Formats: sequence, structure tokens, C-alpha cells
Amino acid sequence: MERPSLDGLDRIWARRWAESGVYRFRGDGPRESVFSIDTPPPTVSGRLHVGHVFSYTHTDVVARFQRMRGMDVFYPMGWDDNGLPTERRVQLHYGVRCDPSLPYEPGLEPVKGKRTRPVSRRNFVELCERLTGEDEKAYEALWRRLGLSVDWSRTYTTIGAKARELSQASFLRLLKAGHAYQAEAPTLWDTTFGTAVAQAELVDRDTPGAWHTLHFDTADGPAAVETTRPELLPACVALIAHPDDDRHRALIGTTARTPLFGAEVPVLAHPAADPGRGSGLVMCCTFGDLTDVTWWRELGLPAHTVVGRDGRLRPDPPPGVAPGPYAELAGLTVGKARERVVELLGLEPRPVTRPVKHYEKGDRPLEIVSSRQWFIRSTEHRETLLARGRELRWQPESMRVRYENWVSGLAGDWLISRQRFFGVPFPLWYPLDDAGEPDYEHPLTPEALPCDPASETPPGYRDDQRDVPGGFTADPDVMDTWATSSLSPLLVCGYGTDLFAKTYPMDLRPQAHEIIRTWLFSTILRAELETGALPWRTAAISGWVLDPQRQKMGKSSGNGLGPDELLDRYGADAVRYWAAGGRPGTDTAVDEGRMRVGRRLATKLLNASRFVLGFPAADGPVTEPLDTAMLGALDEVVAEATAALADYRHTDALERVERFFWTWCDDYLELVKDRAYGDLPGAESARAALRSALDVLQRLFAPFLPFAAEETWSWWRSGSVHTAAWPTPGGRRDSGALAAAGAVLAEVRGAKTRAKVSMRAPVARLAVTGPADFIAALSPAVADLRAAAGSAEVTLREGPATLVDVALPPDGGRGGPTVD
Repeated sequence: MERPSLDGLDRIWARRWAESGVYRFRGDGPRESVFSIDTPPPTVSGRLHVGHVFSYTHTDVVARFQRMRGMDVFYPMGWDDNGLPTERRVQLHYGVRCDPSLPYEPGLEPVKGKRTRPVSRRNFVELCERLTGEDEKAYEALWRRLGLSVDWSRTYTTIGAKARELSQASFLRLLKAGHAYQAEAPTLWDTTFGTAVAQAELVDRDTPGAWHTLHFDTADGPAAVETTRPELLPACVALIAHPDDDRHRALIGTTARTPLFGAEVPVLAHPAADPGRGSGLVMCCTFGDLTDVTWWRELGLPAHTVVGRDGRLRPDPPPGVAPGPYAELAGLTVGKARERVVELLGLEPRPVTRPVKHYEKGDRPLEIVSSRQWFIRSTEHRETLLARGRELRWQPESMRVRYENWVSGLAGDWLISRQRFFGVPFPLWYPLDDAGEPDYEHPLTPEALPCDPASETPPGYRDDQRDVPGGFTADPDVMDTWATSSLSPLLVCGYGTDLFAKTYPMDLRPQAHEIIRTWLFSTILRAELETGALPWRTAAISGWVLDPQRQKMGKSSGNGLGPDELLDRYGADAVRYWAAGGRPGTDTAVDEGRMRVGRRLATKLLNASRFVLGFPAADGPVTEPLDTAMLGALDEVVAEATAALADYRHTDALERVERFFWTWCDDYLELVKDRAYGDLPGAESARAALRSALDVLQRLFAPFLPFAAEETWSWWRSGSVHTAAWPTPGGRRDSGALAAAGAVLAEVRGAKTRAKVSMRAPVARLAVTGPADFIAALSPAVADLRAAAGSAEVTLREGPATLVDVALPPDGGRGGPTVD
């Protein structure tokens, strides 16, 4: 046999697995025989990075283990191909932007130029579908090369026909049951993307700004108010003080007048006002931040919104605001308006850096505007959702706290509408009255799903009645991507079909910890409203992948490392080995040193397999003490690895198997190879033990090193190792012979190394002293130890401490030049 190599194994076996359908879900048994996995659909917006490889490897280890345990593994893959990241990629890739007012151009082929070209919504969606289709092919090729044992016949997309139909049908059910509702309300708004943003998509980013002191006219004279947003002064509707703040107690219940704009506003008390901030008197503007929204709602204040959806100040001033000064601001961006107010009032800014709310994928601070949006009720289900979180098995358990903190801290219902284009549209139209105003209280619903209201007409209407008085208008929004991906368990399990009973609730939801507040929470909520039960039994939470500077790695961070070069350099098994070293919930740094170790391990499996299979097959029993001790030790490894994998502790399982494997290679193979080559009765025992251990080890490594395991299995076994039965302990006892002999052999190697002689150099005499139990364990292995050590004589003696005396020949056993 030629010297085996890892090179090319990933591509060879990926192709063979695809051809044989070895990972296909059968679905021909009861629910108890199925292990179903709700795999995260990665966002299709460019290329996958090494962080994806890390976490998806963890899931695949579980899938392979469960399949070998005899489970019918339901393991589909999906693509989350709608949403803002996809739209942004399409805009940059093709040099286009969507303008829904433009007509459709059949056969449009964009030509990227210096200027961004506007295209119709339908053209834009077609370009999104084209580019995501190309990206998805690249994603699948990478996953196959990594060795994910996915059933590719069950691939889904969150924008596909099935996903649209399910998402729209679920929404209509929620609407009918009163769980979904529409409201005009203050909404967090990203002015760059031109869309509303949900609470779960917020991040705080340190942002430079400045404090400014404004002076309001009051009955007691000028009152100082500190603010970082003087441009919102025309939106001021009240001054707020803490009810126990003696400095302003006399002002509460009176009115004040705003500087520059002369609007009269009340002075009110609220416990959320911080007496330690500035003067203790706070300006409530509609809306500067979420606290303003709370005050506006709880104190019944008017809404004087001045910032529009485009991030500019509206053309007309709110009631009571002097139009002359306001004209200086109308149409300006927020930043320019701030500069102008500072100039008009002669303010002296004091620089400060503070955390400001951003959309997680956006670059500018969020504004709060008034808009009509769709919501799913969630706060009223808080206690039920907390109870479901306690029912769910978490791995690690500590991650449950993140879920509970999120649910307990919900500030409002889940906003699910987005003012974008490439997404699942809301399946609604609204009648228009004679003035052309929509009747939002009586929406029109479709007769069939999926439905695109922008191109289809509601029952009883003609297309020429679209957007004309007395006709109808389509709901212009699409669903948030989480509102569609939150239905992934219902989608992949075929809600309403026979498949559903065999796969739902699912066994496992693997995902990262930063989307507990989004994907995990929203999926539990949707499952509760649709099925009244948890969507899965276990949530396995992975950590982040960090770069060498211990920073999170990802596309948005700009440090996302492409996995292709790592796979080219080290091979899939080596990269998987590194990934499997990351424990659940623990952040792990990219470590090419660990990948080199993984490649060495996979190569050693090839070489050790070739070595063992080089001996003649032996069908006889294992009789020699050293051989039975080795198999007994291996039984313990099987039991411990099985328990660890069943508990989703893949790292513990790998470490235990790897530790034994190196001992087996370094010690056992060396100890028995002379006997295995011989013709004495002990030779048959050695050969049988070697093959028995190799059979077990190849299966133990299969979930972690699938390519090396499959390659070596194919050398002597029929079928795939990945459908072979997971090993079980054989009931043998470890006498300690291998451990004892291995310890002595290590001393012999050390002595030869210090003497700078070959490991094959002979030993004149080997004397071992040790406690009675150590000597008893070692005694049956003396003959093998003598052969492995190259010793002419081995003596054993009991003593209080273990000592190994290695006597080399006078010339060090060289007999000439040392050859290693």
C-alpha cells in the first residue's frame, strides 16, 4: 500500500457521500427513532467565515454520533436569504438601488458604473434572487467539503415558496387570533436603510458628542437643562424632574418656555428623572431616546415629532413652535440642525463620548419616528415564555440566564415589519375611501398563498383600482427576517403534514449565544402561539470565534477569516479538530497550531490503520493479558466518550479518545508488534486485539475526523463507517498492564534520548522497582516490554517507589553510527 495521505480526501469522500445518499433521512420509523436538528440557516450575504465552520462542526459531530447510535437523523440545511444584509450586498455588487415607483424592465442586466442606478422593486428582487442563488451554491460546496452530514435533499430558503406560504399563513392566523396587530407608534428607525428596527437588533456603540446647557424661562427665572441633542428643542413637550428633587419641587405643575422657539411646555415629575444628571431637570423631546417614549406614554404628552424618516428635520414646525427660527432648521440633517441650533443660541459644547443606540448592521445612530408598523404580542406572554425557558435543556445551563434576562426585560411587543423589498410581504390590502385614505381597520386578505400584494389584486377588485380612491392599496412592508426564520422548526418539519409528527418537537437547536434574544426567543414565541409547546428539547449554545487579538470574528467586524485557505492548508479533518476543541458556550480563538495537531492526528490514524492492517487477519480470541488490558482500557474510553457525546460535551469526548489513541500508538503498537509478527500462540491474540481496537477507534473518531475515519474504514470494511454501529463496551477489565508497561517504556525512551542513541538501540538490562500493585500489573507484559525496549534482561522487584533503571551497553548500543 502506498503511503496514505489526507490530501484530497475531503473532495473524494464528499462526492461519494453525495452519490450514495448516506445521510438521507429515511422517515420510515416512529418518532422515537428520529433525531431532528433545527440547523441555523446562515445569512446569505457574501461568504462564510471561519466562525461558521466552528459552530456548524459542533452540530455535525452530534448528528454523526446520533446516526451511528441507530437514530434516523433529520438534518436539513437552510439559507436565510432575505433581509437587509442581502439587500446591501446586492446594492454594492450590482450598483443598484430599489425605487418602487419605477416600472419593471424585462431582462434587465445591470452595468455597474460610477453612479448607483435605480431599478424597480421587481427588478431588484430578481437581482437579489440571482445573487443569493450563486452564494448558496458556494455555501453548499464549502459545507460539503467540511463534511457536514446534511440531507441536502431537504434544503430550504427563508424566501422560498414554502417559507412564504408558511410565514403568511402563520401571520394571518396570528392576526385572526389577535396576537398580531398594527399600530401607529414611536419606532426606532435606521435612516440609512430607511426601515424600522426591533429591540432585539439594537447595539450600544460609543459615539462622540457634546453636552450643551439650555436655559428655559420659568416662573422662578432661568432653569438650566443639560442635553446632547439641542436640535430636538422644537420637539420638546415637557421638562421632567424627580418628584423628590427639592431643587425643582416648586416648578412642578407650572410651565416653562423653550429658548429660541418660545413654545410653552409643562414641568412634570417622574421617578425616571435622574437628580444626579446635570441640574436634575430633563428635557422630554418626542423622541430623543426610549426614556422619552416612556414619559410620553405614561404622562400622556403630545407627540411633536420633528425628525423624518429620511433623517432630516420636517418642513413644518410642531404646534406652538415659532416658525421663523424653525425655518433655519427645516430640511437639514440631524447633524447640521444640531450645529445650527448651537450657533443660534451661542452654546458652548462640552465634548463627551457616550453609548448611543444603533441598528446592529447600521452605521448611524437610530432615530425615533412615528410610523405604522406590525407587531406580535410578546410582553403579555412573558411568564409563559419564562416557563418554557425553564423546560428547555440548555447546554451549557448558564446560557438560560441570558434568555431569562431578555424576556424579563422586554420593553414592548415584537416589531416584525420592515420597510424594505426582499422579504416575505404581508399578505394584505386595504380599501381606499373616496379621499384615497386607507381603511386599516378592515384589511383585505388573499384567497391563496403565497401572495405578493404588490403584483396581485385582492378578491373582488381589478388591478386598475390599485392606489385610486374607492379602490385598494397593498400593504407596502415585508416581514423582518427573524419573523420568517423563527418558523424554521415548523418549516423543515412540514407543519400540517405527516412528517411533522415524526420530527417535531425537534431534538436540538444549535446556535450562537448572541442570537438568543432574536432567533431562539422568537422561535419559542412562535411555537407557543402555533403549537402551545417548545419547538425543541435541547438548545446547544456555541461561543464566538475570536481572532488572535481575542476580538470577535465576523463579517461586520471586518476580520472574518475565510475557511477555504485553512481547508487548503490543513484539510477538513484538521479544521474540524480545532473546532471540536471549542466547548459549548465558550469563546475560542482561531489557532492554526491546533489545526496542525489535528492534521497530525488524522495522518496518524491513516498510518496506524495501515500498520495494523498490514498484519494477517486473526479470527481467534484475545487471550494475552496485555491485549485484554488494552481492550479493557478502550472499553472505559468508549463508555466515557459515549456519555460525553450524549451530553453534548464533544470536547471531552474528543480529548478522551485522542489521549487513548496516542497511548495505543506510542505504547501498545510498540509493545506488541514483535509478537504480532511472530508465529507463537500470542501472535494471534495480538493481531485480533489490534484489529478489534482499530475497529473501535475508527468509529470513535468518525464524528470528529470523518474523512480519515471513512478512508481507513474503507480499506477493510464494507459500507460507511458513518452508518456503522457506535461502539459499546465489551465488558472487559483493564488490569493496568498497558499503563504500567507504557510508563516503563517511556523511561527507556528517555534514557536513550539522553544517551543520544537510536530508539532501536539495545538495552543491556532493565530493572524495575515499584509498589506491589504496579509490579503485579506489569508482570504479564514483561515479554512484550523486553521486545519493545530491546532489552536482554528485565527484572522486577517490589519497593515503596517506582524506579526504572535502564542499563545501556558500554558503547551505548551504537555499534557504529546511530541511525533513526
